[in-house]
This record gives sequence, structure tokens and C-alpha cells, in this order.
Amino acid sequence: EVQLQASGGGLVQAGGSLRLSCVASGFNFEQYIIGWFRQAPGKEREGVSCMDGYDGKTVYADSVKGRFTVSRDNAQRTMYLQMSNLKSEDTAIYYCAASAGWSTLPERFKYWGRGTLVTVSS
Repeated sequence: EVQLQASGGGLVQAGGSLRLSCVASGFNFEQYIIGWFRQAPGKEREGVSCMDGYDGKTVYADSVKGRFTVSRDNAQRTMYLQMSNLKSEDTAIYYCAASAGWSTLPERFKYWGRGTLVTVSS
């Protein structure tokens, strides 16, 4: 059974930091693209960052460049999203997802985990 479990969300003040984790099971983790997406209330789901498990290719949304960093530990089947200098507009439910091919589009990601809520207070 494929599972992706995101955790690490919480309430943080603006300017603070959080690290999200995504633990995967049930598929060949190192061969998949793992993406972080978020959805704020009343808004569409948007991509935050994606990383290729094979070559480490990484992309970030312009809104998070310089503040967020992704990393992954293939041995632990875990993907991380380090978020720094958080802003109120980062408030959203954050999801991790897996795709067999390179993409940054949510519809291309086959496997999704339950999200974790990040709330940034100003």
C-alpha cells in the first residue's frame, strides 16, 4: 500500500522556521519525484518545490526561493521541507506527493499524503 505521511506543521510567528517531513512507503522512493504543494483557504493548490530522487534536480516556486529548502534521505524514504523566514502568506495546508516522471504540476502526481497545517501569525 502506497503511503505518504506529512508532518511537522504548526503555529509559528512571522519570521520563524518550521521543518516538514514526508515519510513514504509502498513504492520505489528513490526513483520518484517528490513534491511539496500547499493549499491556502479559498485558493487553488500550488506547487512549492519538487525534487528528483535520482539526480537531485530541484525547483522552487518563486514565492519561496531563498526561504525554503528541500532535501531527501532516500535510505530513510523521507523528504524534508525546511521553511525559514515564514510569512503570513505561507499559511496553508502542506502536502507531499510522488510522481514517476518529472513534473511540477499537481495533476501529474499520482500519490498524495494527508496534509499538515502550517499557520503563520503576523
